[in-house]
Order: sequence, then structure tokens, then C-alpha cells
Amino acid sequence: MSSREGWPPQPEPLPAPVVDNHCHLDHPGREGTRLAVDDALGRAAASNVTRIVQVGCDVDSSRWAVQTAEEYPEIVAAVALHPNDAARMERAAELPAAIAVIDELAGSRAVRAIGETGLDYYRTGADGRPAQHESFRAHIQLAKKHEKTLVIHDRDAHEDVLAVLDDEGMPERTIMHCFSGDADFARECVSRGAWLSFAGTVTFKNASGLRAALAATPADRILVETDAPFLTPEPHRGKPNASFLIPHTLRRMAEVKGMGVSELCDAVTANTNAAYGGAW
Repeated sequence: MSSREGWPPQPEPLPAPVVDNHCHLDHPGREGTRLAVDDALGRAAASNVTRIVQVGCDVDSSRWAVQTAEEYPEIVAAVALHPNDAARMERAAELPAAIAVIDELAGSRAVRAIGETGLDYYRTGADGRPAQHESFRAHIQLAKKHEKTLVIHDRDAHEDVLAVLDDEGMPERTIMHCFSGDADFARECVSRGAWLSFAGTVTFKNASGLRAALAATPADRILVETDAPFLTPEPHRGKPNASFLIPHTLRRMAEVKGMGVSELCDAVTANTNAAYGGAW
């Protein structure tokens, strides 16, 4: 499939620049297609999405994230083992060895975050959870060691995520990626100093609980992301996702918050700079 074939149309650009806080530019998605980096950045810029956080999920994609961020000034990298990848490691030595590579990669100036790490009880059963917990704790320690932002993947594991964070101690900067909890969980995360990043799911018709969580989140704790190529916002749900589609998500978020679109853009930009330790 060509780089343009099958993609949603370019939306009306945002009135002020914002950052895609979580993207997988290297992932072809379920449709088996992806935009080349130059094309992805160009289309994103046309929507006034001017910067991207490229997120690794295993050793190979983390290396790719660092290499790409070193080449493109609009991009910074996050490096980690996704919790489901950690759970799939078969031999006892595999997980520590992989974490050692992430530790090495985290030393790059192009890396702003350790993530996505965390817990996923949706795709991993009880037998894989000890490895997830071991990996999550190791990544928290890496975030502190390297003074990087921690980016958390949390799926059906809200209570245990908070329990591990409370036990290990929160890093100075922590982001709940693709926030999926309710308003009470949002308050729990914010009370610990976290930023909450909302994806295209907030636009879904059946996501009233998620919109309630957004409404309960202070404006200075809100981020926006794609998690592309997944979680494409309405009205293009089911199509491949990319950073250029963030205007659909952010405009819906502004409605929920009762804010002007420009006002929310400015807030998200300021929050992003704070969450990642400064602009890039």
C-alpha cells in the first residue's frame, strides 16, 4: 500500500502548535502501512503538530527511536520494554539483558523518557505478571537514574500501577500514557504529580467515563497523543492513525474542558515542555 493510500484526509490545522506525546512512527499497524518519517512530519506540521515523542516498545524499536530522534530535531525518543514484551521473554536472563540495553540507550541526549513501561493485565495473564512487575520496577529506577520522564502503559491494572509507584517512589516527571481510567483514578494520578495523556479514545461515542476523567483533570496536567498507528479518533475510527489527525482529538478535548481550542493548545504545549524537562 502506498504512503498516501487509505489515509484519512488532512484536517483543518490547529490554531497553535501542539506536540504528539506518544507515537510509533516505525509501526505499520494492523493495515500494514506506515508513513515515511519525512511524510509523517510534513503532514503533522500541516496540522500544526510540530513535535513528536517517538516511543520504543522493545530493544529494536527503542534503538530505532534513538536513531530517528538523533536525525530529526522535531522528534525525541522514549525507550523501554513494553510490559507485554517483558512478559514474553522466555529465559531468566533475557529480561535483565534487555533492560541493560535500555539503560545504555537512555544515556543518549535524544532520549527524554523511559517508556512505555507499566502493567497490562488485558493481554498478559497471571503467569506473565511477575515479569511485568520486575520490568516496571527496573524502568522506574532507570527513569530516576537518568533523570528522564517515566511514561506508563496501564491497561486493566490501575490499582497495581499505583501500588508499584507508591512502593518505588514516583520519578520527578511521570506521564500516564493513553489514560484509560475514570475520574477518581484521574484524581489519584494527579495527586501524585502525574500528567495524563489523552488519545483518540476520548472521541469515541462509548467513552463517556473517559471524558469525565478529562473533565476532572486540571488544565495544567493534560497532554494529547495519538498512540499512532492505533486509536484513530472519530470521525475516522477504523482507519490508520498518524500525528496529523491530532486536531480531531484536541478539538473534542477542548469541548469537554469548556476551553477555547487555542487556549488548550497553549496549555498542552506548556504541559509537554514541563513533562519532558523542557522544549526541544
